[in-house]
Amino acid sequence: MKRCKSILIFLVASILMLSLTVPLFAATGKILAYTTLDEPLARAVFEAYEKDTGIKVEWVRLSTGEAVARMEAERKNPQVDIWYGGVGLGHIEAKLKGLTTPYVSPNAKNIPNKFKDKDGYWTGIYAGGLCFVSNINRLEELGLEAPTSWADLLKPEFKGHIQMANPASSGTAYNVIATVVQLWGEEKAFEYLRDLHKNISQYTKSGSAPGKNAAIGEIPVGIGYAHDQVKLISEGYPLVITFPSEGTGFEVASISLVKGGPNPELAKGLFDWALTERAAKIYAAECVVPFVEVPLMKGAIPISQVNTIDQDDLWAAENKDRLIERWQNEIYR
Repeated sequence: MKRCKSILIFLVASILMLSLTVPLFAATGKILAYTTLDEPLARAVFEAYEKDTGIKVEWVRLSTGEAVARMEAERKNPQVDIWYGGVGLGHIEAKLKGLTTPYVSPNAKNIPNKFKDKDGYWTGIYAGGLCFVSNINRLEELGLEAPTSWADLLKPEFKGHIQMANPASSGTAYNVIATVVQLWGEEKAFEYLRDLHKNISQYTKSGSAPGKNAAIGEIPVGIGYAHDQVKLISEGYPLVITFPSEGTGFEVASISLVKGGPNPELAKGLFDWALTERAAKIYAAECVVPFVEVPLMKGAIPISQVNTIDQDDLWAAENKDRLIERWQNEIYR
């Protein structure tokens, strides 16, 4: 009888212990993510989140266009929980295609209304302006001055000396198209893009690649986002940043939950964390300017200091497929 009583006590204790450990075990699950953050920033972000929470993030780095295409291909069987980073235009496109699901984080109150979706489908984490980045040494070798306007990029002396990304794969490059169309109207903008094409040495897959190639002197001039170039300058590369005098576009790097993702509750925890001061300090360490106010790195350029266009992201997202198809048919042939 005593032996049976001991066994019963043991079983009850075991059940109680199991009930106490289940939440702890659940907290050590994993989140699956696509990210369009630059790889060093992505690694810093996800390692910090795992350190803070014990929850591992398994991630794949994709450009904005690749991320949307992958989520669309996986629509019937989503493979990830969250898309972290990437040009806001892409997040709007994902919303319009029904690839993401709304979530209003309690921390979204820290983000200005114009940098988050009114229906809660995406929330911005930082903003950065389109710029030109030039290698000072290469400019000196060629006897060139850094461009300071969109018009400057068409000068014959820049023939073969400029890189930008391919808008079919890069949200950064599509933002270039959307910017010039909003500046001048579609027909004049495509005349401009045809002339610019004559001076382009290569269309890269990633929007950050032209700046990196300018940094190592492969090309004199690249088009990209300012924060990527500030980071390269902080690492000692001989670069100078200039902004087009006519006005420039900008990205709102954002986060979205993937519709039907396998771990939605865990993903919400990462979403919430992404909007905290802790996360903002990690973004700022990579020379971006987050919406949550934190100390900035030397040289970081707030979007408020840039001459930006009156950018219509919804229009740009709705017209993306059409404008890229036109660019491919008329220019990239």
